[in-house]
Amino acid sequence: MTRYPQMKPLNSLNFSGGPGALPESVLQQAQESIIEVPEVGLSVLGISHRSDWFAAVVTELENNFRILLGLSRDYHVLFLQGGATQQFSMVPMTLLRGKTSPAEYLHTGYWSGKALAEARREGQVRVVWSGESSGFRRLPDDAELSFSPDAPYLHYISNETVEGLQFHRVLGRDDVPRVCDMSSDFLSGPCKAERYSLIYAHAQKNIGPAGVTIVLLRDELLQDVPVGLPGFLDYRNHIQAHSNFNTPPVFSIYVILLITRWLINDIGGLTSMARINRIKADLLYGLLDGSDGFYRGRAQRSDRSMMNVVFGLKTPEMEKQFLAETQAAGFSGLSGHRAIGGMRASIYNGLTGYAVEKLVAFMEDFQRHHAKK
Repeated sequence: MTRYPQMKPLNSLNFSGGPGALPESVLQQAQESIIEVPEVGLSVLGISHRSDWFAAVVTELENNFRILLGLSRDYHVLFLQGGATQQFSMVPMTLLRGKTSPAEYLHTGYWSGKALAEARREGQVRVVWSGESSGFRRLPDDAELSFSPDAPYLHYISNETVEGLQFHRVLGRDDVPRVCDMSSDFLSGPCKAERYSLIYAHAQKNIGPAGVTIVLLRDELLQDVPVGLPGFLDYRNHIQAHSNFNTPPVFSIYVILLITRWLINDIGGLTSMARINRIKADLLYGLLDGSDGFYRGRAQRSDRSMMNVVFGLKTPEMEKQFLAETQAAGFSGLSGHRAIGGMRASIYNGLTGYAVEKLVAFMEDFQRHHAKK
């Protein structure tokens, strides 16, 4: 019996940090919808965002997120544009502008640094902890963290895609709103969503093609929104318009609907998805740990990401050869982020266990041929 659902392998084994691999069954349905959505008789690319069909898509998708995450009706579920980058600005514009106490941020890697810069445009920010001195190779333990009860909110990133770091616990105080960028581990497993006041995640990692950003927002967070926000950057307008304030990316939202159906009906929910992702991660990390230093994991073991396995080899020349040979063998997207180099294998939801097994076998073979060089 297999440990995870097997699918026919795609020609290219996509380990990219984003856009990530999508399940083949979803790709097939999306392909068919480009020709014709059966119940409409039109290509999904030509269906109006004002149609009854699309309104039903949004309603079902909202409900699927509530099912998967156990969300109450206290939360709004929004499908916005602009990626996580736009949320770096929207969050402090909404929650920090005009406040006298500083917002609290954790600086744990490349993307949290980007979020910090935007927050400082709107008000005071206190960096609770920074991993810069360690080269962002680890995350803080609880003894290193001290949170203020007066902060308007706490912001952190659950999974640092570039450095391969992931929090495996919820941070902060229950009396201060938690805001979390979950872009690269959203829907990869249960996340105790109701302990957060605002969660945002762009789609192109685990949940669909680029163009959509999911925002889960607790209603009480909007009680003290500053006046004068630009219309497009005011969450309340998107709530009132049911994620249809301007022309939304209909196709991308439809593919996310297909992903949520796949998670519910084929995978069996987020606990099952987490189990599958753990098996994939254990295969790769097991190889790194058993390679006698030939492959060198970057992140501290306790803080390793289940989504982004970041590692290097002993010389830049060996890394260059590794990347050339993986590409020739049909593997895609294994080059590390430009900020740190090295290698990165992103093993998002849509990447099959078959693909990880193929990569592990390749890496074992590469080590046998190059260990003595």
